[in-house]
Amino acid sequence: MSVFDIHAVMAILREEYRFWKTPAVTIVAQCDGSPFKVLISCLISLRTKDEVTARASMSLFERASTPEAMQSVPVDEVADLIYPAGFYRNKALQIVEISRRLTEEYGGNVPDEIDELLKFKGVGRKTANLVVTLGYAKPGICVDTHVHRICNRWGYVATKNPDETESVLRKKLPPGYWIEINDLLVAFGQNQCHPVSPRCSLCRLSGMCSKVGVGMSR
Repeated sequence: MSVFDIHAVMAILREEYRFWKTPAVTIVAQCDGSPFKVLISCLISLRTKDEVTARASMSLFERASTPEAMQSVPVDEVADLIYPAGFYRNKALQIVEISRRLTEEYGGNVPDEIDELLKFKGVGRKTANLVVTLGYAKPGICVDTHVHRICNRWGYVATKNPDETESVLRKKLPPGYWIEINDLLVAFGQNQCHPVSPRCSLCRLSGMCSKVGVGMSR
C-alpha cells in the first residue's frame, strides 16, 4: 500500500463525483442557497434515504419556504408533507418549533455560528456544520456517518465517533477541503464505499486505502 496522500485522494474524488448522485441536501443548497432550507432538509435527512429526503423537502418547501410561513403550518400537515421520512412526526414538531424560535428570537434569520445553532432542539454538530458550510459558505467540517466511517477506513483518522472525527479533522485536514469533504464522502459512501462489501475492485483509491475494518469487498 502506498502512502496516504489526502491531496491525491481529494483530486480523485472530485473527478469521480461527476458520476455519482448528488446528495439531496446539497441539491437543496445548489437550487436555492437558503440557510433555512438547508437546515430543514438536513433535519429531514436524518435516518432517511436520500430520495425520500429530496421528495419530502420539495413537498414541504412548496407549502412553506420561510420560518414565518412554516410556523403557521399545522404540525400534522408538516408530518404529512414529509412522510415517509424517518421519525416524521417528531421531525414535524421540531421543524415547527425551530421556525417559531427563528421568527420570534432571530428575526427570521438562521444563525451562522455552530454554537448558536446547537441551541435548537434536534440540531447536532452534523446539521450545524452543514448549515454553516452549505448555507453560508463558512469554514466547517460536517462529519456524518459516511465521513466518520470512510476516514477511519482509509486510516486517515482513528476515532470512535463523529464528534471525535470532526475534532481530529479540524487539526489534520487542510482547510481548503473542509467544506467539500462531506459532499464528496457522502456521495462516495452512497455509491461506492458502502459500509458492507464496498466496491474496492473498482475504486481508484484502493491502493492508498488501509481498508480498516473491511472484511468482504467486491
